[in-house]
Amino acid sequence: MIIDFLKKIFGSEDSEKLTEAIKNGATLIDVRSKVEFASGSIKNAVNIPLNEISNQINKLKNKRNIVIFCRSGMRSKQAQSILKQAGFENVFNGGSLQNMKKLTTN
Repeated sequence: MIIDFLKKIFGSEDSEKLTEAIKNGATLIDVRSKVEFASGSIKNAVNIPLNEISNQINKLKNKRNIVIFCRSGMRSKQAQSILKQAGFENVFNGGSLQNMKKLTTN
């Protein structure tokens, strides 16, 4: 029960929807810091650190699906919330970088 609760807070969303969005060419956004991003991310990911996401909303307006991820899933959840409050409906929390690496290499 605790594991399910933690998955809801820190994990990724329904992996079918998430996998489908990725398969269909979703915009991948790594919300870790520039230093963290420079140490490695996933192919085709764009770096928009969490503290800059509000200022970058206009760049995301025409994106069909957006998948956000970070180191553990906490910052991506916050970024997802910010974008949803700005009116985005097509935002998926990919959770951790490790999770995204698994999803994008299959």
